[in-house]
Amino acid sequence: MATINSTNSPLTPDWLDTGDNAWQLTAGSLVALQSIPGLVVLYAGWVKHKWTINSAFMAFYAFAAVMICWVLWGYHMAFGTQMLPIVGYPSIAVDIGWQLSQSNLPAANLTQNFPSATMVYFQFVFAAITLILTAGSYLCRMNFTAWMIFVPLWLTFSYTVGAFSIWGGGFLFQRGVIDYSGGYVIHLSSGTAGFVGAWWIGPRLESDRVDAKPSNITLMLVGAGILWTGWNGFNGGDPYAASPDAGAAVLNTNIATSMSLLTWVTMDIIFFKKPSVIGAVQGMITGLVAITPAAGVVAGWGAILLGLGSGTIPWISMNVVGRTDFMRQVDDTLEVFHTHFVGAIVGGIGTGLWATPVGCAAFGITNNGGAISGNGKQVWLQLVGALFIIGWNIVWTSLIMCFIKYVCRVPLRMPDEILEIGDFAVHGEDPYTFAYYNRSLLSDGHGLHGEPSRKNSSDPENNSGSGIIMGTNPEEQKGMEKKGDPDGPHPKSS
Repeated sequence: MATINSTNSPLTPDWLDTGDNAWQLTAGSLVALQSIPGLVVLYAGWVKHKWTINSAFMAFYAFAAVMICWVLWGYHMAFGTQMLPIVGYPSIAVDIGWQLSQSNLPAANLTQNFPSATMVYFQFVFAAITLILTAGSYLCRMNFTAWMIFVPLWLTFSYTVGAFSIWGGGFLFQRGVIDYSGGYVIHLSSGTAGFVGAWWIGPRLESDRVDAKPSNITLMLVGAGILWTGWNGFNGGDPYAASPDAGAAVLNTNIATSMSLLTWVTMDIIFFKKPSVIGAVQGMITGLVAITPAAGVVAGWGAILLGLGSGTIPWISMNVVGRTDFMRQVDDTLEVFHTHFVGAIVGGIGTGLWATPVGCAAFGITNNGGAISGNGKQVWLQLVGALFIIGWNIVWTSLIMCFIKYVCRVPLRMPDEILEIGDFAVHGEDPYTFAYYNRSLLSDGHGLHGEPSRKNSSDPENNSGSGIIMGTNPEEQKGMEKKGDPDGPHPKSS
């Protein structure tokens, strides 16, 4: 590639730090991978087999929908010129001249040494993952059309307000609330919106709540691993520079997460006598959430304490409080309230307690650390920030759900007959299209490797594998059984 030897070159303008730009794009891409494929496969493995496609697709759709809303109006509402103390003016972010200009957050009086396009993308992946995390509370029964409407509305009226208020130069930013990378903006808001929205939507089928075995725990671990690794970009990218504090944030993220996972597994062994893989994933998530508001402003010992807190307090919330009749009234599918709401509270208050003056300075803020450094006021600031995010999300999530249900006349919950079937009824697609071939192989009398197949002795006709094929429309299957094919319809070839 040709180069231009000029200080005003569009390839390397004076303000551009190529290292900062490269790291910011890398960090943003790591966060994007947390959503697609990370949470896509995590959700697909976590839910029952009949909800694999729908759950994964809710995440996939949200990622795309947020992207378009973000560049058309969302970014400037969250990081642009102040319109109100809680939000910026809506405006487009698609002009090429502006995209190539130096990134600037006018209300926060901050500039970065990379282009505006980089900042738009970096902040987009955070907005997208917030909606996807919220979806974890709604899985296995929310009407997909309602979800399609909910995503742009919640992004506009809820997420942008939290982001501007704390990050973009709004009133909580000005008062000194610390949220290093989204403990409040992302996790507390998604935990609140998830719990409130789940109440409005209503529960899953009772049979699905009683029997909620994951379809693929190994796939869950793949998604969890992507989520954990991607968090290096999630927290490491928020100094907006390839700085020493970015390295501290990455290290503290992994310290706290490891401590939280080990603590959660220990709690499971003590009280349930078995180490649970799903419990380990929950402990991993709470550790990631709790360190997020504090990542680069606490020391390593602070990260250990946060991990200890996030491995115990959310565990008690989920396994003790969560089993009460009151909490059971709200069907939070993947326990987002406990992992993200409670985890964010642990992290936010922990930040107020254990933030250090040195860490704050390295992050570029003027706070005098937390209570451990003699600044007890920071704890109260963290509480004020949490209360605002919680209150705003309770109100606006409720208003949006009511708008969808009563104004748009779109049901929030799928009818029971659809819920009985799952993916096939909603999308016309099977989650595991190899099911028919596996069953045919075992029912043709040959079995695997030439061995005799094992018939189902409970079937009076000695057919293998009686019952509904996963993901298949039971009405179609009944029709095929009348024609003498107990395995139901053959999947369509692509």
